[in-house]
Amino acid sequence: MAEIMSGKGITKKFGDQTILSEVDLTIEEGEVVALLGPSGSGKSTLLRCLNGLETIASGELFFDGKKIYPTEKNWQKLRPEIGMVFQSYDLFPNKTVLENLLMGPVKVQKRDPQEVEQTALDWLARVGLQDRAHDYPRQLSGGQKQRVAILRSLCMEPRLMLFDEVTASLDPEMVREVLEVILELAQTDKTLLIVTHEMAFARQVSDRVLFMAAGRIVENSATPAFFSRPQTKRAQDFLQSLDYTNL
Repeated sequence: MAEIMSGKGITKKFGDQTILSEVDLTIEEGEVVALLGPSGSGKSTLLRCLNGLETIASGELFFDGKKIYPTEKNWQKLRPEIGMVFQSYDLFPNKTVLENLLMGPVKVQKRDPQEVEQTALDWLARVGLQDRAHDYPRQLSGGQKQRVAILRSLCMEPRLMLFDEVTASLDPEMVREVLEVILELAQTDKTLLIVTHEMAFARQVSDRVLFMAAGRIVENSATPAFFSRPQTKRAQDFLQSLDYTNL
């Protein structure tokens, strides 16, 4: 597999506090990676750095083998290639579901509206929302809004998708419907980096686990090995605290 994104020595600070400390990582094309760790370990911040939403204090980022020079202009060009889905849905409330899906591809990427609309309708059908295309976000449940947010990113046809705790704000009964969409994506050739506290899902969906603690990646291993034989005491304690074997 070819490397799609990597970082070397990524360090991020907020004031005097170091949030990320010399993080190294690589993501291969077509790979599904789960980014796990306790709250406050830097997972969400790392994702935001990989999408240019946070600036790094030091280190280097590479996309498709080329170094990213972190100007806003360069990030604006790259962001359509690096989709990101957040905990909050961030849908435009005055736009219908379909209009939300079309805005980026048509207005930013200047793609053919009819072609994009057909792609959007196809995706809506695949996730069971074909009858909600002309509804407004206020008419949707939380799970439906999050599925639309995922589709909005997909319609941009990114080469890498970042998921930041996308089920964190959902009621338990809505979590599964969102995870099933991500699971379907994982079974295609999509490249995904997923921050989640859903351990059973992470074990099911990912090829590899990056485990973070105190702003560092302290473990990098194939998913089966991580869940059966974590190498670090911090990862062992983390899994035991979740009692993940019963999930």
